[in-house]
Amino acid sequence: MAFLSLENVSASHDGRHDVLRDITLEVAKGEVVGLIGPSGSGKSSLLRALVGLLKPHAGRITVAGQVLDYGSRASLRAARERFAIVFQQYNLFQNMTALRNVALAPTLVKKRDPREVEAEARALLERVGLGTKLNAYPDELSGGQQQRVAIARALALKPDILLLDEVTSALDPELVTEVLDTIRALRAEGMTMLVVSHEMAFIREVANTVVFMDAGRIVESGPPARIFDAPESPRLRDFTAKILRH
Repeated sequence: MAFLSLENVSASHDGRHDVLRDITLEVAKGEVVGLIGPSGSGKSSLLRALVGLLKPHAGRITVAGQVLDYGSRASLRAARERFAIVFQQYNLFQNMTALRNVALAPTLVKKRDPREVEAEARALLERVGLGTKLNAYPDELSGGQQQRVAIARALALKPDILLLDEVTSALDPELVTEVLDTIRALRAEGMTMLVVSHEMAFIREVANTVVFMDAGRIVESGPPARIFDAPESPRLRDFTAKILRH
């Protein structure tokens, strides 16, 4: 049984024009799925639908066999406990230290013991290579460091599945590697992840499965070697020919 399953999922922003069309996808526990495709193809919308920021109007999503009902507040809360999402903009609280940014949600939202949460937050920042930056404020950190704080903040919620939406696209090129190294480490630890990225070489390296989307649909999916070296659909062949030429 798949750990995460999407069956014929569709969603729209306005109730008329679907940005996701009949999405069917299965993700195993510990698997990394790379989502690629042109801008506007539905990659980010798929992540937003999983956490209920964009509510599906058709289809079914299950995690560990549990059906998620996005029309129910209780089920939506349960869904959001399963997932954590990191966006390309870090969205850190500028008046809080790195440690406080990571510890805030588990303390306030989940009502956990502050001392226990702080100890975990310290360990998470150490895990993403920021053990010496616990008391630094966001404006004292580089973009790559801020993004790693954002990843640690997501991990503090203890998600089953981590969703990463273009987490390197707002970074200067020299800062990209440190964030990608963090994702590599999470993969090695067995974190289940869906990763939207334009870093094709990285997706090829880190993903178990690559999903190519266009116009809100999954056009083709498979192992990285097949997707990049032997694409079957004309649309994917055209896409890879253009992106791998540069």
